[in-house]
Amino acid sequence: MKDGTKADYDLLAEQEKPYHVLTADRILAELRRQGEDTMSGYKITRMEHGLQSATRAYREEADIDWVVGALLHDIGDGLAPQNHDRFSAEVIRPFVREEVAWTVEHHGIFQMVYYANHYGWDENARDRFKDNIYFRSCADFCERWDQSSFDPDYPTEAVEFFEPMVREVFARKAYDPLHLREGEVVGLPALS
Repeated sequence: MKDGTKADYDLLAEQEKPYHVLTADRILAELRRQGEDTMSGYKITRMEHGLQSATRAYREEADIDWVVGALLHDIGDGLAPQNHDRFSAEVIRPFVREEVAWTVEHHGIFQMVYYANHYGWDENARDRFKDNIYFRSCADFCERWDQSSFDPDYPTEAVEFFEPMVREVFARKAYDPLHLREGEVVGLPALS
């Protein structure tokens, strides 16, 4: 790579554009692939969990960043089960509000409040983030959309319902400050 010229790299940048355009297709394919595997011990698939989380977010009138974040918060689980939260956050980070990417990145440790005591772990491990501006958003995300989305009887929207939202988000210019909105707290929609 060190011997490449500006012309070489300009050519590569041009050649990579069609690949970038297909990012949403690859993400949707991975989501559908997760519908083939039931999570060990659970009554639903990983895809169904993401769809259920996104359906809850959508029905609470969350904005598109939250809905897509909820849909894809576990997209990394198949390849990186021990750090799926961080893996998933890196998939969405260039395209969504910083608050949503931070929430997805930290939801794993925040979820521990529900089960860590059963393993002898610290269920309050998330407290080390209590001074972070996104703490409440992540805690609410876990409570309202993640931990409750393992219900095989919940009426969930299909992948096709969310596909236009995924395409819209991943069609954004990567790392555009207009969408990243660093340091801004929107929070989850107020419950009625």
